[in-house]
Amino acid sequence: MAEEHKITIYSTPTCPYCVMLKDYLKEHGFKYTDIDVSKDQKKAEEMVDKSGQMGVPVADIDGQIIIGFNKEKVKKILQIK
Repeated sequence: MAEEHKITIYSTPTCPYCVMLKDYLKEHGFKYTDIDVSKDQKKAEEMVDKSGQMGVPVADIDGQIIIGFNKEKVKKILQIK
């Protein structure tokens, strides 16, 4: 069973890397909050404040920001074997 982590994904419905990231998390049993920044301007601004980036996906895992689908970084933070 996956350990509890606070995971927020800032994404858009048309982003293939967003889908890959979310599928990867699901595959390993992690729950996350998905925020569609194309529909929520306030959350889009929050994402830019956190990451300095306009691009998606941006993952906030336990306060650590990961830009894009960086599988190695996600694996390391979540300690996925």
